[in-house]
Amino acid sequence: STDYDTSDRLYFEPLTLEDVLEVVEAERAVGPVAGVICQLGGQTPLGLAQGLKDAGVPIVGTSPESIHLAEERGAFGRVLAAAGLLAPKHGTANSLDEARAIATEVGYPVLVRPSYVLGGRGMEIVYDESMLSDYLARATEASPDHPVLVDRFLDDAVEIDVDALFDGTDLYLGGVMEHIEEAGIHSGDSACVLPPITLGREDIDRIRVSTEAIARGVGVVGLINVQFALQGDLLYVLEANPRASRTVPFVSKATAVPLAKAAARIVMGDTVAQLRAEGVLPALGDGGSLPAGSPVSVKEAVLPFGRFLGADTVLGPEMRSTGEVMGIDSEFGIAFAKSQAGVYSDGLPTSGRVFVSVANRDKRAMVFPVKRLADLGFEIVATAGTADVLRRNGVTVTVIRKLSEGVGPNGEPTSVGAILAGDIDFVVNTPFGVGPRLDGYEIRTAAVTRGVTAVTTVQGLAAAVQGIESLIRGPLSVRTLQEHAADIEALRSISEEVT
Repeated sequence: STDYDTSDRLYFEPLTLEDVLEVVEAERAVGPVAGVICQLGGQTPLGLAQGLKDAGVPIVGTSPESIHLAEERGAFGRVLAAAGLLAPKHGTANSLDEARAIATEVGYPVLVRPSYVLGGRGMEIVYDESMLSDYLARATEASPDHPVLVDRFLDDAVEIDVDALFDGTDLYLGGVMEHIEEAGIHSGDSACVLPPITLGREDIDRIRVSTEAIARGVGVVGLINVQFALQGDLLYVLEANPRASRTVPFVSKATAVPLAKAAARIVMGDTVAQLRAEGVLPALGDGGSLPAGSPVSVKEAVLPFGRFLGADTVLGPEMRSTGEVMGIDSEFGIAFAKSQAGVYSDGLPTSGRVFVSVANRDKRAMVFPVKRLADLGFEIVATAGTADVLRRNGVTVTVIRKLSEGVGPNGEPTSVGAILAGDIDFVVNTPFGVGPRLDGYEIRTAAVTRGVTAVTTVQGLAAAVQGIESLIRGPLSVRTLQEHAADIEALRSISEEVT
């Protein structure tokens, strides 16, 4: 914490090896230093662990050697293979020809990115060879010094985030978060829900076993974050981070368990069993088996598009969010609506006009959510292609002109003109690809300029419809986080008594 009332001593210094060593020397001047915890400061401290160890500083918790096992792709692949876990097919390319060959072998679409980047910078989903060539010409040049990673992209997969504690023997599953957007959206930008709303108990049991196998294989002591993708019945491991992730504060609030405190105790030698006995962790169960009736929590990303009006709002594998909000309530729809109220000044609309324009691949999936909006009393307007699909499915829809078609002979506005004029209350636009050159960029930019709530994925649309239904049923109630935590503790006590 950067609160000076929280820690005994607080240093504001850059996270570099030189500066951290200076802090260590300052601490050694007043007493012995038990060690340095590298897993609670994000990704940067992990890169300092080996240098600190080489300088004679004890590293408590996960060792530098174990960090390497999780961070180095080849070594981590061997850990997964030994545990019998699946990972998407992948390869490393040092040239355009190698990238083409790997993409052909693993199968399009593929996820491509420069190696050794954070936050998904420079990462894109490409669907064919021409897009791959364009990416390599525009974003990065593949070479032995700057290799490009090519991964099979898992279409129609559910992405899952897991935060867990491991003491070398026992695992405590802190929380299982189901992403609302499909795999391919950066985990920092995707909304997620805890407990999961579509995963069954068997899925969560598989996730728990897989997480423990990874933690044991890597040699984690303390916190670990694992990202999975569930495609049909196949569970894939996307990556593992031997540290606290950005979701730990959210999981701690959603489950009423102080994960950071527990992690600090574990790295200093305490066990999960001890922490259960002391009440730091629940005596029974974990974050993957919350008691029935526990509140539902939604994490939503805060995206800075209002300050960068020329930026495209399409979500993708490159992280763009600058913050997060949390909605919590007894059911998913209300929790999601609360999260949107924290992101958009007006939250989700409960009436008005909805503009819909989606890519061909999304047209089938968007029919039922849009039909539900029409049933709730919204007026639906759409571009010609989308309107045809909606009409064939019994939705009353008004066709609106594309920007490229210009204003009509009788002054009929374009979609962009209608948004800028304030005639649209909700925008649904899912593009094919990324970048200003593609159709839909102007629509999304107009929505940001006008402050209109907009979704760019079908999954986001379905969640928004549930939120809108909840808002129409009645006003939101407000309770403190402490009240929700007390509810969870009471439910745990009842569950333990029954057990």
